[in-house]
Amino acid sequence: MRIISIAVLMILSLSFTASAAQAKSLIVVFSRADENYGVGHIEVGNTMKLAQIIAEKTGSEIFEVKPSKPYPAKYDDCIDVAKREQNQNARPAIVQDKDISEYDTIYFGYPIWWGDIPMCMYTFIEAHDWSGKTVIPFCTHEGSGSGKTDRTLKAAMKGADVKRALAVRGSTAQNDRSASERALSEILK
Repeated sequence: MRIISIAVLMILSLSFTASAAQAKSLIVVFSRADENYGVGHIEVGNTMKLAQIIAEKTGSEIFEVKPSKPYPAKYDDCIDVAKREQNQNARPAIVQDKDISEYDTIYFGYPIWWGDIPMCMYTFIEAHDWSGKTVIPFCTHEGSGSGKTDRTLKAAMKGADVKRALAVRGSTAQNDRSASERALSEILK
């Protein structure tokens, strides 16, 4: 009886290990370089900096959401467009899409624009079935925290287990890698 129990435990252990090995995660991120509030002109967007750390720590693939019509390079012009899109409840076209069906966990990154995610991210969200996914949101901001995104993402990603968003100041993400890593350690557990 003991030999059978050990054999069963070994089979279950191998099965669990195989399942864990098959679990896949993806980072879906929108990030904007150019002129940004609090950090000036940058080559790599604040949110992308966080996505790159997550990719290093988890081995996850990064998929960058890119609007077909890029946002203006100047900060003030960009936030004007962002506000107009929000007021119109726009769904800007994106350059390409990504099949998320094979991923179990999705890290979902975005800057906070006027208290919400950029509207191009809604374009991505609404193109997919989120049932059974674990979604771990992370965002950058300069004082507004995660805005209303905890509520809006749960409503938009029907069927997903959407975790509480991690909010990191954009200036921290851009200029302080060790502080960013400490902040991200909470969602990487």
